[in-house]
Amino acid sequence: MQHFYVWKFKNWKRWMLILIAAMFSAVFLWVQGETTFSVFSSKESPAALSKGSDKDPNIALTFNISWGNTQVEPILDQLKKQDVKATFFVNGEWAERHPELVDKIKKNGHEIGMLGYRYESYLKQDIEDVRKDLLKAKEVFRKLGYDTRLLRTPSGHFNKEVLKMAESMGFKVIHWNVNPQDWKNPGTQTIIDYVMKNTTKGDILLLHASDSVKQTPKALETILPGLKNKGFKFVPMSELISRAEAQEKKLE
Repeated sequence: MQHFYVWKFKNWKRWMLILIAAMFSAVFLWVQGETTFSVFSSKESPAALSKGSDKDPNIALTFNISWGNTQVEPILDQLKKQDVKATFFVNGEWAERHPELVDKIKKNGHEIGMLGYRYESYLKQDIEDVRKDLLKAKEVFRKLGYDTRLLRTPSGHFNKEVLKMAESMGFKVIHWNVNPQDWKNPGTQTIIDYVMKNTTKGDILLLHASDSVKQTPKALETILPGLKNKGFKFVPMSELISRAEAQEKKLE
């Protein structure tokens, strides 16, 4: 009898470990599902794009600009040297102050996206104020000659209500999934290492071109040719979206 109870106890421990492992896996998969934004959305389930298709080597390099004017041109120079096309998300206030830089970004073949009008978290505003901010930004860009439909919310803050509002106004909300936090100036090599290690097919990279960044232009000297050598192809956000949509249709 003693031998029987010892065996039963060991068997119980084994099944408990299996159960715990299964529960852990289920929780992990649930978290993954909750934190990965879909490329596509519906009225019932608005979504932001944080990654394109992983079926081909396209990646999108994006820059946020909310203040200052000293880092834009050095970054444009690096992009030009490597023949890389990127997408710049700028807020309406900055665009009003620096229309010549907005034009220069566009003339260099890059894509323009919006960061709203004021660079203030949409989660700290009433939804009606968010709508007004988007309308004001849209008008600013219209006057400058741009009809952009790409929107990145300030600080990347949004919820379903914000997404639904943005989509009802015709915007595609763009997030990211590779962020070396270059605005913290952690070190040129740290920025390089993070991007080179974490970039995969279909990724959306977030960098900055505001005056807060001091190491980004130098980091790009290594990042741009380095990612090309790994087989990645830089494309504007609109192309990444269209490729992802094409892949989705093939899977249907």
